[in-house]
This record gives sequence, C-alpha cells and structure tokens, in this order.
Amino acid sequence: MAAKRQFGSEALQHIYDRFIAGDPEQRDYYEQALFDTEVACMIYSLRAKAGLSQRALGRKIGTTGSVISRLEDADYEGHSLAMLRRIAAALGKRVEIRFVDATNRNVLNPAK
Repeated sequence: MAAKRQFGSEALQHIYDRFIAGDPEQRDYYEQALFDTEVACMIYSLRAKAGLSQRALGRKIGTTGSVISRLEDADYEGHSLAMLRRIAAALGKRVEIRFVDATNRNVLNPAK
C-alpha cells in the first residue's frame, strides 16, 4: 500500500483523506493533476524570470504564444519531452528527469 500523502494544513489533510486517499482512481487522478500543475508552474516561472512574454518565448522555440499558453495551463496534459527540452534550451536550462519511489507521496515544499 502506498504511503499516505501528508499536508501541512489540517484542512487540506482532511479534504484529501475524505475524498481522495481511500480511492485509488481518485488518488491517481489527483497525482496526475498535481504533476500537470507543477510542470505548468515551472514553465511559467522560468519564462517570467527570464522576462519573456508567451509570444516571445514561442518565437525563441519556433512556435506561437498560444502554444506556450497551453503549456502553462494546469489542465494541459500534452507535455512532450521534446517541447520541454526546447523551452529549457531557450531559457538556458536543461530538463532533468528522475524516477522516485512511488510510495513517497509527501507534498513538496514549494518554499525550498
């Protein structure tokens, strides 16, 4: 059985425990949504830190601002490794992928 996800907020913990934790399908949906949101936030943060508009980043990687907008949307599920590499290269970064133990479901601390 997977380890229980732990939150710093009692309210979040209660909601997760009540609606997600006991249902494998809901838990998988939640984990995928969390992943999609994290990728979208990373793209947005890197672009904003570089001082680029969506249109400007799109031009740098040979696409349009609307494509960048979709990639920065937490509901978008079509991230490709090739596109992430193009974005990373345009922003002077590289993509790093890690495989981690599936039982470690603790929430990342965004402040770190």
